[in-house]
Amino acid sequence: MLRDYRPTPIAVADGMIPAAVAIVLHDGDAGIEALFIHRAERAGDTWSGQIAFPGGRRDPGDADLRATALRETHEELGIDLASADGLGVLDDLHPRTPVLPPVVVRPFVFAVTAAPVMTLSAEVQAAFWVPLRALLAPGVRQELTVRHPGLPPRVMPSYVLGKHTIWGMSERILTPLVTMVS
Repeated sequence: MLRDYRPTPIAVADGMIPAAVAIVLHDGDAGIEALFIHRAERAGDTWSGQIAFPGGRRDPGDADLRATALRETHEELGIDLASADGLGVLDDLHPRTPVLPPVVVRPFVFAVTAAPVMTLSAEVQAAFWVPLRALLAPGVRQELTVRHPGLPPRVMPSYVLGKHTIWGMSERILTPLVTMVS
């Protein structure tokens, strides 16, 4: 199903920053699981402390955005996805909050045969797997009040899994994936 999906790209205009994330999936004990990172608390990092997919901004040396997703995953987690099964690409998206950088993010979906050994970089506080079916459990999908400096509080959709809350762009990437896979 993912291989046949035709993603909607966003043209990157002047001043916009191309970026990519890797959605890494594997078949775990509880079914298909997705890999998430808990970003380290870092001054100056707009997404500091958030739950996210590995990824980041395109470097001039990256051949394309897929190469960005591969490089960032390797830098952040020590995982080499070069031989992973590329399942597809999801729709490009950008932040809805004006105080965030003007990035355009392209999500790439990869499958690995087993959970790889990880070596976390200083950018990553933790990494963990979430069974996609856990996201469908009652009470996991919630509305969350988010506060950004200089903006009024906003209510946003989220997934609350114990001490981990997935919201913002990560939620906006994850929700269509969960719909496609389930």
